[in-house]
Amino acid sequence: NRWLPLLCTMNVTVATEMVREHYGLSHAQYEKAAAKVGAGSDGLILLPYLEGERTPNVPEGTGVWLGANTRTHRQGHFARAAMEGVTMGMNYGLRRLADLGVKAKQIRVTGGGANSKLWRQIMADIFNAEVVTLAVGEGAAYGAALQAMWCVVRNRGEKVSISDLSDRFVKLNDRETARPQGNNLAVYREIQAIQDQMSANLRGVFAAHRKFVGCE
Repeated sequence: NRWLPLLCTMNVTVATEMVREHYGLSHAQYEKAAAKVGAGSDGLILLPYLEGERTPNVPEGTGVWLGANTRTHRQGHFARAAMEGVTMGMNYGLRRLADLGVKAKQIRVTGGGANSKLWRQIMADIFNAEVVTLAVGEGAAYGAALQAMWCVVRNRGEKVSISDLSDRFVKLNDRETARPQGNNLAVYREIQAIQDQMSANLRGVFAAHRKFVGCE
């Protein structure tokens, strides 16, 4: 009688890797370019449904760039807007979970994207929550190992909860903690509202476009 709150998204590093490869940048060069652009990317907004989307449920969706002009058609703008766009996409799911009573106070990130100091700050500002990394870089594999340990221990007859093990073995890298910056919160709230409106208003357009390209 328990359930797991889960946000499933099709598009995170799909978008950032697409931009990075397009401009032929290393990961360090990508972050350096994005860091030169301010929060909000001067109005360049990505609706990141490159592979369709599950949260929200937009299987016919595609990626859409809003705000591309002579000022924003630069690699730094596209690099940062990709980071912001996919993070706002995840924030849609977090807000839905909050509506169900599951509100995140701290976000623990892992994997390749977690290595980016800039992206961690963008996440903190968009999620309006503390963002931390783990001492062990590959959190998914580490979590699977802890679950296996839990099964072994319980099979021996020892009474131990999975939270007991996680409290003991999961350590945070406090030096990499990012906290929301007040100046950016309002910027991202405004852009989030625009992205939400794009998502809602383009559903019919996505269906027509899918029919046009013969994907029915």
